Amino acid sequence: MLIPNMNYSHLKTSYLFYNIAQRTKAYLAEHPDKKLLRLGIGDVSLPLCDAVIKGLHQAAEDQADASTFNGYMPECGAPFLRTAVAEHYRGRGVQVADDEVFISSGASDELGDILDLFDRSNRSLIIEPAYPAYVDANVMAGREIVHVPSSLDNGFLPLPDENTAAELIYICSPNNPTGAVFDREKLKAWVDFANAGGSVILFDAAYEAFIEDESLPRSIFEIEGARTCAIEICSLSKTAGFTGTRLGYTVIPHELERCGMKLNDMWVRNRTTKTNGVSYIIQRAACEVFTPEGQRQIHENINIYKNNAKTIMKALDAAGIEYTGGKNAPYIWLRCPGGMGSWEFFDKLLNEMQIVGTPGEGFGRCGEGFFRFSTFGSPEDTEEAARRLAKL
Repeated sequence: MLIPNMNYSHLKTSYLFYNIAQRTKAYLAEHPDKKLLRLGIGDVSLPLCDAVIKGLHQAAEDQADASTFNGYMPECGAPFLRTAVAEHYRGRGVQVADDEVFISSGASDELGDILDLFDRSNRSLIIEPAYPAYVDANVMAGREIVHVPSSLDNGFLPLPDENTAAELIYICSPNNPTGAVFDREKLKAWVDFANAGGSVILFDAAYEAFIEDESLPRSIFEIEGARTCAIEICSLSKTAGFTGTRLGYTVIPHELERCGMKLNDMWVRNRTTKTNGVSYIIQRAACEVFTPEGQRQIHENINIYKNNAKTIMKALDAAGIEYTGGKNAPYIWLRCPGGMGSWEFFDKLLNEMQIVGTPGEGFGRCGEGFFRFSTFGSPEDTEEAARRLAKL
């Protein structure tokens, strides 16, 4: 008799964003004349930049000619893109070798797949509020989860203490959903803790391009000691608008070793067994992101999203609502006004203001009473949402 993975029975009945979509769908069915202002799911609204589009077109043309045609790509990534990513790091003063970079179809995929490297007996530490896929991926794998709560009191940036114990440590900075960013001192505390106990940090750097404060680290490998305890997972989804194009990259240093096994070598073996690589067309287009012109163009788009953040923050400041994020992150995390619960506030915004956000409860227990706004909408919708928030 076939036995399914019974860990799935321990998952919540529905994924956070699916629940939001269902409530939104029901509202529109009853009010088809209403326009919703969507500040919820973190999907981008601006198109791919010109440099990337030209790269896509050229790569498609390459596939039409036998002399430039590409079939299966190297499972760990095309050499031209691995080099481009590594040089991008090196240009920021972070030493990364080309063969320490692995090209993926996106950070979400990689954050789940990377668990293959670790025994199921290893516990996973998750700082909450947290991106719900961290929790769900570990529940599916049958792992014990160590929940570390954070709050406004510590700026949603908790530090390890004598009661902290786990073999895997998830850190997202800038954080989704709180927008909080670890400074060098706090990140060093986690690196030292991981090295002391033999833990491995899974560092989600999906939003690093939104950091404007130069004193804040954009990569964990800016921190001394990180090369012996950390894996960094990044994405072009929000950096360059690749949410529908799908490309990310993972950095695993050669020095990262446990029980005599090098995790870089293990990941090569995993990728060459479980994948056939990312398509040539997507990788060639992604390479344009790391050119000087590509960097200029994607930062023009990022600045539009950052201006959206300023618009929302101005409305919240005027209303006297407490929040984190916005300046160095594309998310704003606010305390629900009037002591409302997060789903209560969601319904109020939806029904009275036609604004869709994300209830904090969906990011863990300590997210109750908080709410997340995404800044990836159009400037026009964001400005209208800010006006409606001011009225509310």
